[in-house]
Amino acid sequence: MRKAVRFFRNGRLIERAEFSPSTTLLDYLRLEERATGTKEGCAEGDCGACTVVLRRLLEGKLVYEPVNACILLAGQADGCEVIAVEDIAGEQLHPVQQALVDHHGSQCGFCTPGFVMAGFALYHRAEQKSCSRAKVVEAISGNLCRCTGYRPIVDATLQACAKPAADKFTRDAKEASRRLKKLADGKDVFAGNEKQFFAAPASVSSLAKLYLKHPEATLIGGNTDVGLWITKELREIPKIIWLGRVKGFDKIESRAKEVRLGAAVKIEAASEALARIDSDLGELFRRFGGWQVRSAATIGGNIANGSPIGDSPPALIALGATLELQRGAKNRTIPLEKFFLEYRKQDRRRGEFVRAVTVPKLTKGEVFRCFKISKRYDQDISSLFGAIKLRLKNRKIAEARIAFGGMAGTPKRAKTVEAKLKGLSVGDRAAMEKALVSIEQDFAPLSDMRASAEYRLKAARALLLKAMLEIAGKPSQLTRAFGRRADAHAA
Repeated sequence: MRKAVRFFRNGRLIERAEFSPSTTLLDYLRLEERATGTKEGCAEGDCGACTVVLRRLLEGKLVYEPVNACILLAGQADGCEVIAVEDIAGEQLHPVQQALVDHHGSQCGFCTPGFVMAGFALYHRAEQKSCSRAKVVEAISGNLCRCTGYRPIVDATLQACAKPAADKFTRDAKEASRRLKKLADGKDVFAGNEKQFFAAPASVSSLAKLYLKHPEATLIGGNTDVGLWITKELREIPKIIWLGRVKGFDKIESRAKEVRLGAAVKIEAASEALARIDSDLGELFRRFGGWQVRSAATIGGNIANGSPIGDSPPALIALGATLELQRGAKNRTIPLEKFFLEYRKQDRRRGEFVRAVTVPKLTKGEVFRCFKISKRYDQDISSLFGAIKLRLKNRKIAEARIAFGGMAGTPKRAKTVEAKLKGLSVGDRAAMEKALVSIEQDFAPLSDMRASAEYRLKAARALLLKAMLEIAGKPSQLTRAFGRRADAHAA
């Protein structure tokens, strides 16, 4: 067992054995290193001013992951090199910085370090040779600017990423790989004592043993939810167990009939895997949050936190996903929909943790649609999320699975609507509209700052009707501002 968290800063090894478990990476940089170029804006991973990049080895290759330092814990940097905005320039400005100067991409400058680091991460992506305006916009979707306007920032990033990466980090790649490989010791990490600690088990058995011993500890994946307990609610969390080092927890297995995702699979990686089941899933996970959020948040965390407005559970419930749980040496598997008991309460026993989720692939005759409604298109929490899977036979609905988030205290299926749809022709709009009225028997949503109860019910009916129109394949009917047309993958 290792008693300290270890990461690199500018080639220098940092070892931290005694620290508050809930110390954020932003606080470490600003308060301990006095590296104040990284800013605190929203303190909730929404504005991107705090963006730094983690350079890590993934399957033997160097990757550059932008993350929100305001909600990432310092301990989560274990095994990485932390790159802040002060670090990227040499004798001259970095190409991303110079491009922002050339295109007048900064005014007050508070958000600029975050845009620089998001652009820096894109600059080092393998596919940046074919960088497009759409990719740039997606890369900076987790960054907000209140005064400059996005056009010069997009233009600058597009210019900087037009050529292959050639900076001091590309020149240092072999040495960086060697340094990071030495950090990958495969040991359990336990920094602290029995009353206060930051732990990062390296195996499932170590995790199971530690969590049984400390069932009151807080489990974190990407910390994109728990991080707000620290920054907004000012909680001190004495015992933290991070799942980011558990061997196999980040594994994706694509099998003949299903995809199995380990609990620590990041949203960015889950997006690519699930998009192969249906393109709507890829679009859902792309809109999950900004790149910084997707680089940290995990599929297991999004499920286990039990939020009624989490985006992945309704989609996975509609697909018939199952959840693997473990307590000690004992495992059990349950349908995902049975995991959610009531608001913020799940079927998870003391000392039990989510190990993986298994998602069935679509079979012949099955079609799927999902929709996210939010006030902002990117980087926003859902007001309403709906997903539907139909099994069709001769254009009649043989089976329906419909799930919604934001309509109840938990993600929930619309079983009355499912029953009403069974046997209907997918092209019979009048019959569909009549069946969809019964959604009021399935849900009695609340009104809150995101949407009223009346809006949620109307929007839910409209989303289901939209799905039916798309599946029916009305020719040349455009039902979305972005994404598939109505006649794409029609029944």
